[in-house]
Amino acid sequence: MSQSVDEAGTWTTVIGGELVEIPATIDGIRATLSAERAAEFDLVIAHTHASKLPQVLADWALPPEALAEEDEVIARLKAGDHSDSIPQDDLGDGGGGER
Repeated sequence: MSQSVDEAGTWTTVIGGELVEIPATIDGIRATLSAERAAEFDLVIAHTHASKLPQVLADWALPPEALAEEDEVIARLKAGDHSDSIPQDDLGDGGGGER
């Protein structure tokens, strides 16, 4: 997931072809969760290694439709369908690629 973080504590990412903001702070993510999910989140975060924290936070911040979209892309790629993919060699020196 390509994302950026703003000063207000949100990530900007693309979900379903739309640019959206999702919370990028522990408190912001917790505020979007039910009480039981928040308790699970707190437990997971408490035991997450610092090097893995950004990815774990992003996983919790993403809404279910974003996770389903990721699962669909992974399944498509595993099935050999690489349409809409950009070969790494085509990304150029900057790594961000140009279309």
